[in-house]
Amino acid sequence: MIAVSDLGKSFGPQTLFEGVSIQFNPGNRYGLVGANGSGKSTFLRMLIGDELPSEGTINLPKRLKLGVLQQDHYRYEQMPILEVAMMGNHDVWEAMVEKDRLLADADKEFDADRYAELEDLILRHDGYTLEARAGEILEGLGIPTEVHRNPMSTLSGGFKLRVLLAQVLASEPDALLLDEPTNHLDILSIRWLERFMTESFKGLAVVISHDHRFLDNICTHIVDVDYETILLYPGNYTAFITAKGTNRDRKEAEIEKREAEIAKHKEFIDRFKAKATKARQAQSKVKMMEKIVIERLPQTSRRYPTFKFKQGRPSGRQVLEVEGISKSYGDKQVLNGVSLQVQRGDRLAIIGPNGIGKSTLLKIAMGEVEADTGTINWGYETHRGYFSQDHSEVEKGSKQSVEAWLWQYVPTEVIGFVRGNLGMVLFSGDDVKKGVGSLSGGESARLVFCKLSVTKPNVLILDEPTNHLDLEAIEALVEGLKAYDGTLIFVSHDRWFVSQLANRILEISPRGINDFPGTYEEYLERLGDDHLDADAVLRMRREQKKKAAAAAKGTGGAPAVDDKQRQKQLKDLTKKRDEITAAVEKAESRINAINELFCDPTFFDRTAAGEVKKLENEQKTLSGRVEELMAEWEAIEGQISELG
Repeated sequence: MIAVSDLGKSFGPQTLFEGVSIQFNPGNRYGLVGANGSGKSTFLRMLIGDELPSEGTINLPKRLKLGVLQQDHYRYEQMPILEVAMMGNHDVWEAMVEKDRLLADADKEFDADRYAELEDLILRHDGYTLEARAGEILEGLGIPTEVHRNPMSTLSGGFKLRVLLAQVLASEPDALLLDEPTNHLDILSIRWLERFMTESFKGLAVVISHDHRFLDNICTHIVDVDYETILLYPGNYTAFITAKGTNRDRKEAEIEKREAEIAKHKEFIDRFKAKATKARQAQSKVKMMEKIVIERLPQTSRRYPTFKFKQGRPSGRQVLEVEGISKSYGDKQVLNGVSLQVQRGDRLAIIGPNGIGKSTLLKIAMGEVEADTGTINWGYETHRGYFSQDHSEVEKGSKQSVEAWLWQYVPTEVIGFVRGNLGMVLFSGDDVKKGVGSLSGGESARLVFCKLSVTKPNVLILDEPTNHLDLEAIEALVEGLKAYDGTLIFVSHDRWFVSQLANRILEISPRGINDFPGTYEEYLERLGDDHLDADAVLRMRREQKKKAAAAAKGTGGAPAVDDKQRQKQLKDLTKKRDEITAAVEKAESRINAINELFCDPTFFDRTAAGEVKKLENEQKTLSGRVEELMAEWEAIEGQISELG
């Protein structure tokens, strides 16, 4: 358990958050969300101990083992990949290395006592399975067994970060504190990580992520950094969005009610203050007004850009023809005989593991890379707008201003047009004078999208467009692309993004090309492939259970439960499940209410220590009860699925 009490963090006059009191419990997985710059990473570093709070305390159990994703992969360049992953369980790994050294020097000198100590430590920590566990994790993260003995230097930067993630997961920590663990992961690896965190990892997890589907699939709670505080919401990201909106609406409605009450009193005072017969009542109204306290609602730190894409004029019916495209880099072939046609109005999502050739295919189509074999033919009147993964059109180090950079693409427009469009993507005031070479990844992404907005292409080609965007910008981008009336071709590992936009899926895999005409959800239903999406897995398992039950009934297997009995069992189980759901909602509502009390900056000043302790104990008891109820709920849901 990690307990945060009355925590605050400021940088000079800027307050990130204050009065934060939250308890992180074992077995729960918390998604840490908030706008870029709101303080998410700062809060995570405070939990780790790398950043000091301005006020308040963070209490961690003395023996709590933290798993933290490091970024310095260059320190391991000459070490074998597998050993880097095994190093996560540092004590065991060091014991195994020392034991091997003792055995290697046994012909000279052998320390039997030290050998016994090391053997005992390795056995106590199940060390002889460490290599197998680390290997499985590396495989799950997309690093095949045949390269596990190669040095780290043979991997690209993205795959090196995967090894560091494997190192953390192999360490078997009590608490995982991860900042953007899905960065550099493809769809397959993200799905594997989801399974690992929900099925294998039993500890506490706090995770920053901009991946909607990932947060929905793994989170039991959402921790929201906004309005100069941090609040805890039960449920996944989708449930949080609804709950947060409801909470804000309730507070705003309460303020409106109090303002209306004050206005009513003021009207009475203004009307009757001069009349002797009403003077006493008017004075009474004044006192009543003075007692009404209107809470100041801080402004949200979330900022939503506006992306507007519109084609200048439609293209011909056939937009793109790809015929027999192959491409190799040295001995590695990434594309082999790829052929496809794209029609006007297609919204084609290209998915697949990293390194399979998705981005290469887009670069070949755009003429940035030359294919070894095959042809690319763009259709009549196609005007392309390209978003590269590295934002290469924004020159690194350039001192050209944001304003001047955009204006060069629309030189006939007035400066007001340029600044207006920049304002929509959150460049305002002095921001437009920034040098484009100094922009962050998210800023340069927004600038490129702004260029695509003003140039009005009728074909948008986007390579990993969500990589540097926060959740708010991703949601805004989806809305803008939904309204776009041209043709869309994009590569993405963000399943939520794909599910919102695609009407056609092209999966590139080692087995070849799978060109599916339909949405992402329809693709998953047809594919029945459990590595892509949790919802598809659930549907597939239910179908398998139904088929198995039908087969048993039809082949004289174990006697099936008769329909009347089955219906009664279903009714009883459904009633029990609904009772548990109501109990969970009631307990979580009370937990949330206590959290709101703790987040009131004046609460601890005006509340006795005994009462605070009582509320903390109540919250702890309720959290434990919720975990028990959820376990019972899952068991009943499983029985219902089997009977249904």
